[in-house]
Amino acid sequence: MAYHKVNADQRAQGHSPYLDNDDLQATALELEWDMEKELEEPGFDHFRLDGAVQHHLGNSQSPDLDLEPIQPSASPKGRFQRLQEDPDYISHYTRQAPKNNRCNFFQILKVFCTALIVFIFGIVIGYYSGKKCPSPPASPEPNNPHIYHEILKEIKAENIQQIYRDFLQFPREDDVDTAMKILGQWTSHGLEDVQLVNYSVLLDLPGSSSNTVTLKNSGECFYPDGLQCNRGTKTLHSQDLLYSYAAYSAKGTLEAELVDIQYGTIEDLIRIQAITNVTKKIALLKLGQSPLLYKLSLLEDAGFGGVLLYVDPCDLPKTTDLADKAFMVSLNSGGDPSTPGYASIDGSYRQHRLNLTTLLVQPISAVLAKKLISVPENTVQKDRCVPLQLPSTEKKIISLNIQSVTTYRTISNVIGYLKGTVFPDRYVLIGSHHSSLNTSSGQEWASSTAIITAFIQALMLKVKRGWRPDRTIVFCSWGGTSFGNVGSYEWAEDLKRVLQRNVVAYVSLHNPVRGNSTLHPIASPSLQQLTAESQSFNCVEKAKCPRSNVSSVQMQGDSDYFINHLGVPATQFSYEDINKSENSSFLSEALFPVHATKTEELDPSFKLHETIGKLTGHVTLQIANEPVLPFNALDIALEVQNSLKVFIGDEVDASQLLVVASQLRDTAELFQSDEMRPANDPKERAPIRVRMLNDVLQSLEKSFLVQQAPPGLYRRWVAAYLCLSTKGKLIYLFYNFL
Repeated sequence: MAYHKVNADQRAQGHSPYLDNDDLQATALELEWDMEKELEEPGFDHFRLDGAVQHHLGNSQSPDLDLEPIQPSASPKGRFQRLQEDPDYISHYTRQAPKNNRCNFFQILKVFCTALIVFIFGIVIGYYSGKKCPSPPASPEPNNPHIYHEILKEIKAENIQQIYRDFLQFPREDDVDTAMKILGQWTSHGLEDVQLVNYSVLLDLPGSSSNTVTLKNSGECFYPDGLQCNRGTKTLHSQDLLYSYAAYSAKGTLEAELVDIQYGTIEDLIRIQAITNVTKKIALLKLGQSPLLYKLSLLEDAGFGGVLLYVDPCDLPKTTDLADKAFMVSLNSGGDPSTPGYASIDGSYRQHRLNLTTLLVQPISAVLAKKLISVPENTVQKDRCVPLQLPSTEKKIISLNIQSVTTYRTISNVIGYLKGTVFPDRYVLIGSHHSSLNTSSGQEWASSTAIITAFIQALMLKVKRGWRPDRTIVFCSWGGTSFGNVGSYEWAEDLKRVLQRNVVAYVSLHNPVRGNSTLHPIASPSLQQLTAESQSFNCVEKAKCPRSNVSSVQMQGDSDYFINHLGVPATQFSYEDINKSENSSFLSEALFPVHATKTEELDPSFKLHETIGKLTGHVTLQIANEPVLPFNALDIALEVQNSLKVFIGDEVDASQLLVVASQLRDTAELFQSDEMRPANDPKERAPIRVRMLNDVLQSLEKSFLVQQAPPGLYRRWVAAYLCLSTKGKLIYLFYNFL
């Protein structure tokens, strides 16, 4: 079928009066409708306009020409598509919208009204439910000094005192029962994840009667504290005397000459061996100056058979009266002796070692030492203390009898976790110790346990309000500390791989109040600056602020494994009565009997405990929350440099080593200025760079570990040895980090 539009154009061209006629308009509409239906018929693809376009172009000048209402589309695809493509098209006719469009409109309107009603209904429900249920905080509170103040102000002396007295109410029971009570306390304060970790370990316990020392010249028998033996009584009921012994010493009886070797230094041994044969003789040894295990190793190599240990009264503070008391020491370098170097867990191979040395070792009081060397009781001349010394002209023969029992016992650790939000895989450890098997320390353990419990209580009050630390804080109460830090060693050996990778720092609460005269902070080199700053942070009255004097001397207690085997930075605050004499170093290795009343005599108001709690808490919060770890790389370099100057002296040509140490110091300064300082600016703090920087800071002290150090020697004492063994390689440490 062909439709010739030219005919319609010809009628329109002459302005026919029929165009205004209704019939004509109706005819035109019918024609348009028929055309559209024809366009939809199949086979219409060959539709052609016979000269329509040319004719239209030829008459485009006519201003009155208006044929658009009846003009079909020139596109073979149909008129409606053409109209949609032509934006200038304006229809002169209006048609009713199709039925399906009207349905869509009503459906959209219905959905909109339903959504509006649901929205309003939800607002009403939320309004009334919000009145009854308090809403949780929108986001955790930011970490800043104000948050630290809010937490630390909750550590109060009266709270620590109450917790301390609660622990003292418990009867003296075994290690597991004590640990269970601590676990209950921590759980009651809201600590989420608290575990009891048990290990079966080999301990060396005192026998049924006390060890004795007999002076063969006069036949007098003495107990370790200096009292004469009661020959009719074989069994003593005094726990102090029973626990005045050296754990893991050799057992038996030895009768030999007594040789005074003073502090047992290499110079002392050379002097003594030059004038006498020391084989199988008994050494009279003063505690102090250097680690006990190191001195005993020298005596064992020299051939001695036994050792009597004592503390010279001149090395003790004037405020301390311990001259008539014997003490306990452990000859265990750390951990379960039956599983050296690995964890004491089920299935582990065990070595049943009855003793850890061939020496018979017995601690004695200074009173007994005076009796053995026949020194008058009054050894103070014109306010000057005279050190004890055996006259070289006298020859004393003594008999030493040591009896102790090795047995397997269960040691328990209490471990609690407060998970961090930003770096949950980085751990800040804070540790104390608890009573272990009725040792001579009595109830002294309750002091450190009360402080760490009060800190947990203060922290959990803030946690309940939505705050959390950035890094995970791990709370530890160790068992078996007096036998060689057995609990901490076994736990750390059990989790060595995880701890090497994840532990950031260790904060110690070992014996926090040993005196009441001096605040004595100790810190690893990288934490010395933070430890000093914490003292000023917690100082309220400037006149009473302690002078910042942070020592890097090795800490005693359960921090040992983390410092010397894992290379973890550590810090500790304690109150002590410190003697300024250099000989007083390492006197804390002696565990004197401390009774429950002693702690309250030293600190009746528990204000010293509160200060230690706040200082310890502030350091812990700083390490756990600062985006960049508050470690100081420069202090490590200074420690190496100072150790070289002190220990090498004039006997060794240290010029090359000092040059290397100086270069290490320069590199450390560059590291802090170029790497650490920009990272402390929040505007320049890229998360991935902060993580990388923290990993470097965390690993700094690990690089200074010595794998085979002499017994009892710590990193501070082997710094020179380290430099001598590494020489020029030391400088590459920080270069590799950068």
